Amino acid sequence: MEGRSCSNRFLLWLLLLTLWTYAAFYVQYLYPQSVRKDDNEAFLDYARIGKPDDHGNNSESEENNENSLRIAKRGRNSTTYGLILGPFGSTEDRILDKRSTGSCDKRGWFARIVWSRKFVLVFHELTMTGAPLSMMELATELLSCEAVVSVVVLSKKGGLMPELVRRKIKVVEDNAIVSFKTAAKADLVIAGSAVCSSWIEQYTAYFPGASSQNIAWWIMESRREYFETAKHVLNRVRMLIFLTQSQSQQWLTCCAEENVDLKPTNVSVVPLSVNDELAFVAGISCSLNTPSSGPETMLEKRKVLRNAVREEMGLKDSDVVVMSLSSINGGKGQLLLLEAAQMVVEKELSGEANVRTEVSRSEGVLQEQTLKVLIGSVGSKSNELPYVKAMLSFIYQHPNLSTSVLWTPATTRVAALYSAADVYVTNSQTEQGIGETFGRVTIEAMAFGLPVLGTDAGGTKDIVEHNKTGLLHPLERPGDQVLSANLQFLFKSPLVRQEMGMRGREKVEKMYLKRHMYKEFARVLSRCMDKI
Repeated sequence: MEGRSCSNRFLLWLLLLTLWTYAAFYVQYLYPQSVRKDDNEAFLDYARIGKPDDHGNNSESEENNENSLRIAKRGRNSTTYGLILGPFGSTEDRILDKRSTGSCDKRGWFARIVWSRKFVLVFHELTMTGAPLSMMELATELLSCEAVVSVVVLSKKGGLMPELVRRKIKVVEDNAIVSFKTAAKADLVIAGSAVCSSWIEQYTAYFPGASSQNIAWWIMESRREYFETAKHVLNRVRMLIFLTQSQSQQWLTCCAEENVDLKPTNVSVVPLSVNDELAFVAGISCSLNTPSSGPETMLEKRKVLRNAVREEMGLKDSDVVVMSLSSINGGKGQLLLLEAAQMVVEKELSGEANVRTEVSRSEGVLQEQTLKVLIGSVGSKSNELPYVKAMLSFIYQHPNLSTSVLWTPATTRVAALYSAADVYVTNSQTEQGIGETFGRVTIEAMAFGLPVLGTDAGGTKDIVEHNKTGLLHPLERPGDQVLSANLQFLFKSPLVRQEMGMRGREKVEKMYLKRHMYKEFARVLSRCMDKI
């Protein structure tokens, strides 16, 4: 009896420990932005235990488990995999005084079209990535222009729900029958990702005929796999909207190859933009400016924000921060960025390794500089844990790189990060070269005067002008050496960084501000409304 009692107590203890561990990881993973700095190891520890090896079991030795995939907390004498720092929302609030979500231009065409109209917006998920963030900002703009807005969420994964609540955006209680009935009563449904194809198919089946064709489909993905999942319903919607002309042409070419019947008049392009909140911090004229907080004032505050965040990060003035913000997976190429950074750190580049030159006659006297690579987004539910493990393994194999690597959690508060950085890397490893996240963050980085390093493919070329606003390199392994050379060149050339950043900022002011995006959206909505 005593043996059975001990066995029962052991099983109960083991069950409680398992439940506690699961709950801890669930909270950490669901709400990464709320993690205390003292607990910032959990993300990479989660990666350690997340996947079995190729033989179907966790065969790593206890010693490897103990030593691998841990991240040093700030303040320790040595780090193994870099530091997790941020987010810096409280620092932004302290220096910038307020946090606003913008306001509607009541005299604009967009406001006149949407006033008192009913809209349903379909989010494919709630991660802090390009499509959900863009759709959230569209919902906010519609509400501020006195439209009636409901949101359908196909997957609750991600951390945007509290922000939707804060912005008073109504979320429909399900993504099935209730959502279909709500959508049928709307003046227009706007679906915000190719991943919404399954919902569109079910909705049009539930309400067959013209009554369910009140859909504008804002497709933000480029890869062929997304086309394959969406092609059978592309001709069931009123309007297809793409981010760039090259993306639009790519999808139309795929439609021609697959005999998908589309009318050219049902296809439009609406690029992403810098929202007014970020434009305001970047010192670009926008709706949030007041006589006491004009662009010049905000430029000065941004300098204060930069200094404060870099000090909080433990950076020196001579540290050059190269940043990449996106979910962490093979398609985004962060591992190749680490390999390129390692080449710079080790000074392994040959003298003529395809360095792209830029006209700049006087560099002045350079301080001894240190490269820092800041990678987001820790805790994003779009991260691929095996890919994270591969990155950590690479850092472990190159200990001298660990002091150069910084990590930051997934967050919607990115103004501080852009302010602290010196170079932005959009290293997509797909043939299309850019997705919705890259398009969005690339434009945001340019608004903050950051030169961009990107792949010489697809939509990246639509935004980044080689040798003017940034430097481009080939896809995948062939581009690794070129990326390293480009990275080293900008690392050693502060005036070139400044010149490229200035040109990028000018391009954003000319093409990618909120007023540009909503002018195009007004055109699209007008065409859709006329047909309803």
